[in-house]
Amino acid sequence: MSHDRSSVEAVVQNYFDGLYECDTEKLGAMFHPSADLRWLEKGELKVISVPHWLERLKKLPSAKSEGKAREDFIVTIDRSDENTAFVKVRCQWPPRYFTDYLVAMKLPDGWQIVSKSYRYDMRE
Repeated sequence: MSHDRSSVEAVVQNYFDGLYECDTEKLGAMFHPSADLRWLEKGELKVISVPHWLERLKKLPSAKSEGKAREDFIVTIDRSDENTAFVKVRCQWPPRYFTDYLVAMKLPDGWQIVSKSYRYDMRE
């Protein structure tokens, strides 16, 4: 079964741009309002809503404004049908280097990220 990747890739590219620019409006448009973010911190599952995450981001300088290098890319896109995609990406917000697992769905208004789980490494 073959599905067009370009529509999912466009959403992910906007996600990358929003992260690099710390553009909370752009990021907010990529996520469904009910989406959340999940990660492990010291062995404990942490969960945060997208609106809460975006409020946190508003307080941070962007990697772009600090002249930091940009390195983000899609590792894989797994499409089970024309409306569902699992996307593994690598991105960074130095000194954090992330592996994100995004679930995207094609909703009536287009593709949106409905879930994000991630991990990161700290680097100098």
